[in-house]
Amino acid sequence: MKKVDEWFTEYGDPNLFMEITKELGERNQEYSRLQMEGPKTRVGQTPSDVVWSMNKTKLYHYHPTQAQVKGRGETIPLLLTYALINRAYILDLVPGKSLVEYLVGRGFDVYLLDWGNPGQEDKDLSFGDLVHKYLTKAIKRMQRISKSKEFSLLGYCMGGTIASMYAAIYPNDGLRNLIIMASPIDFSFHPFFSNWLRNKNFDVDRLVDVLGVIPAPTIDWGNKMLKPALNFNSSEFTLWNNASNDKFIKNWAPVNKWVNDGPAFPGEAFRQWIKDFYQDNKLVKDEVVIGGHRVELKHITANLLAIGAAQDHIVLAEQVRAALDYFGSQDKEYYEVDCGHVAITISGTAKKNTWPKIADWLDERSVNLFPVSNEVNLSGR
Repeated sequence: MKKVDEWFTEYGDPNLFMEITKELGERNQEYSRLQMEGPKTRVGQTPSDVVWSMNKTKLYHYHPTQAQVKGRGETIPLLLTYALINRAYILDLVPGKSLVEYLVGRGFDVYLLDWGNPGQEDKDLSFGDLVHKYLTKAIKRMQRISKSKEFSLLGYCMGGTIASMYAAIYPNDGLRNLIIMASPIDFSFHPFFSNWLRNKNFDVDRLVDVLGVIPAPTIDWGNKMLKPALNFNSSEFTLWNNASNDKFIKNWAPVNKWVNDGPAFPGEAFRQWIKDFYQDNKLVKDEVVIGGHRVELKHITANLLAIGAAQDHIVLAEQVRAALDYFGSQDKEYYEVDCGHVAITISGTAKKNTWPKIADWLDERSVNLFPVSNEVNLSGR
């Protein structure tokens, strides 16, 4: 089928105008359907079981492959955690675009912590609650199931910042390997967020006090304003122009579902995220206090792999690279991928670079030397 601009070069044939009119009508109809009904797609398809839950939060344990069964007990388990801003299934989007699927296929014992979708009753949840009450309990459950005292932790986006706070406060709880991927550590400068969130007219306290939890569209709008022309105009035109392209829609649908399926942000955690991190950059100053514990990054002893995205406009690569300057890890490495914030985990570039790097790095550091004995207390805090 010819493109519209090609048809107009041959405008002398009235039959072409009929074809143009028909094609545009079908395209408009399909575009309208996609806008009204949303894409029909299934996400999070890697087989798993919910092995622990608390409030809205769930811990998923993925079914082992034959490769993992043969090596069971030889490697330590891996826990993935994501941000509060979007849904965790970005790590297990669809077959072929799933970091979880890849890691399970490589023989790792994989767990995923999903924070869920907070309601107004969760407005007082803080980072102290998330680290001390949720993350630690999920880790204890994983240790009991895997029968491994030691484990690896991979945090993506804000999930890596949360994982880093855990690693700094609990350096002796069995964490051997820490991977942070597109995770901000140094908040000293961002070309847009720094100006917006430090503006005297941005009253985060009033926002939280009025709303309780921050609605997902508010967070989404703020992120989209980083590239407004692309997010509000050209992306919609691209969708309209490909509304009848089945291959395009197949790739677009799961990502679009994820983008528009954001959870609310617990108000108290949002207040701290803005004030302590973006406004005051307390994390690298050892001034963040959560649940009565001061977060001192120099106390992190786990092996560290920090992965940044060269084209990331949400979390700048230098914000991630800063981990090497502040973390106390002896074994630490920075790895950069030439892509953006989301592409670092679901794109062709991710398949070629990010996924193998993570798996290869973990392979060298995941032999289980300290399985859990009957004397080890893993009943939680």
